[in-house]
Amino acid sequence: MTSLNPTLSRVTDRIMERSRETRRRYLELIAREGEKGVSRGTLGCANLAHGFAASGDDKPVIRSGSAMNIGIVTAYNDMLSAHQPYGRYPEQIKLFAREVGATAQVAGGVPAMCDGVTQGFDGMELSLLSRDVIAMSTAVALSHAMFEGALLLGICDKIVPGLMIGALRFGHLPMILVPAGPMPSGLANKEKQRIRQLYAEGKVGRDELLESESASYHGAGTCTFYGTANSNQMMMEAMGLHMPGSAFINPGTKLRQELTRAATHRLSEIGQGGDYRPLGLCVDEKAIINAAVSLLATGGSTNHAIHLPAMARAAGVQIDWQDLDELSSAVPLIARVYPNGAGDVNHFQAAGGIGFVLRELIDAGLMHDDILTVAGKSLRDHAKEPVLDGDTLVYRDPPAQSADDTMLRPPSAPFLPDGGMRLVTGNLGRAIFKTSAVDKERWTIEAPARVFEDQAQVQAAFKAGELDKDVVVVVRFQGPRANGMPELHKLTPPLGVLQDKGFKVALVTDGRMWGASGKVPAAIHCTPEALGGGPLALVQDGDVIRLCGHGGVLEVLADLSTRTPAAPPPPAEGMGRELFAFMRAGADGAERGACAMLAGAGL
Repeated sequence: MTSLNPTLSRVTDRIMERSRETRRRYLELIAREGEKGVSRGTLGCANLAHGFAASGDDKPVIRSGSAMNIGIVTAYNDMLSAHQPYGRYPEQIKLFAREVGATAQVAGGVPAMCDGVTQGFDGMELSLLSRDVIAMSTAVALSHAMFEGALLLGICDKIVPGLMIGALRFGHLPMILVPAGPMPSGLANKEKQRIRQLYAEGKVGRDELLESESASYHGAGTCTFYGTANSNQMMMEAMGLHMPGSAFINPGTKLRQELTRAATHRLSEIGQGGDYRPLGLCVDEKAIINAAVSLLATGGSTNHAIHLPAMARAAGVQIDWQDLDELSSAVPLIARVYPNGAGDVNHFQAAGGIGFVLRELIDAGLMHDDILTVAGKSLRDHAKEPVLDGDTLVYRDPPAQSADDTMLRPPSAPFLPDGGMRLVTGNLGRAIFKTSAVDKERWTIEAPARVFEDQAQVQAAFKAGELDKDVVVVVRFQGPRANGMPELHKLTPPLGVLQDKGFKVALVTDGRMWGASGKVPAAIHCTPEALGGGPLALVQDGDVIRLCGHGGVLEVLADLSTRTPAAPPPPAEGMGRELFAFMRAGADGAERGACAMLAGAGL
């Protein structure tokens, strides 16, 4: 048995000590809730009659209370390609539940907005805030006291974190997350990237760009690049909250259906009175560490520097960016998936996939194997590859060696010796720098600042040729309290063009960058944010800024002590943004998860 990596052990011990009181309170909460027993049995007759009135043939079983009634919380809509396959899942799950004597009902739906649709437009300012709405919607769905377990149907950016935050407040119930899988591969990623940069330079038109994008995003399933959605799936696997190996099986396949059946059957086994595995006991400090390690080892989304602390807080666990930085120093980068490599998640799956990653990290002492999972005796039981033997789901060991070492490698021969998610600090605050996506010669940038207050201003300056120089682009008043902390994805092509021209370029912002942050050095999620007097509000055009991934430095080489903070833009209106003002006002800092709901609950 391999001993645990000393850095992993030290960080785990620190998180456990820091979380001692909050975790204790959380465990007491779910114990109290669990002691109430089958809540359905405590409902009054009129209450219970309302709950099964439309349940048809399932009505006698639900009425009797003799078997698990599964709540389905679904993020289905047919605009979001990743979630379109969920449309038929409830009817399938009800059939699968009956096979084992259980029942299932759709407990509720949660919103699932698509960042790919809203990027660069006003609706994107609702994106991060939607995570709180999803969490609250999950709580509403599970509040009817009709369910002894739940299946959570969600995949994408804010949806999985929101489902987790809401579900963890019902942590006495067993729950399994059920993915729907990625769309098959379309246009090669490097070609898509090439067309985007040509469009940014005005060398191709909208028709050519739309044709390229349509060839890339072409059908049902999750987008195939390794951004926040697919990083969600990696982390849920590393926490043991999926049926093993579920994440990257394409929609519409027999194997996909059998994994959903297996999740339904397994949930019926892990309720009270059986092999009890409540969500709140599965998600502990070690599971959170495993999620972070899987993210770092695979070059996952920077958005999880926000989502992971928020999910952890919902379970009473306190994790911060110093923890992520230290883990990153010990965890090697063993996967390169687009935009950090050429292939997408389908190619990653073919090379060995999640089963290979989990086994290799456990064997290297870089994951906690001794966690409570939904399906195995330990996490090692999740380091498997699902296949069909005829019509029967079986599991086999992942390949002994990667089938493509340009995409997937063992920890003994990594792409980089560390996970490449760095904490940078200095007189501009604290921020995240994803070095794993950036060529090492660009890890240090020192250049004059050009200050903007939204990404449209940056694009206008780029088109006017004003940024054709060494420059650190500062985009401020993009934090959670200012405008909901939208991703600034539209900046990726123009900044990439400037870098390709040979200029030293970096981005510094209190907003978020694309979850699959690319090749341009970027200090993102700067906290404290500019609104309220954070140091970014003091920066002026021409100030020299130094960003260094080697030394973890983010500083402006200017005296800020005598300056007055710049005035923020007026609050935005339209696209419903005014309705979310209370969430923006209550949000805490990015390092705490940028979450109004948890802050308001004192968690």
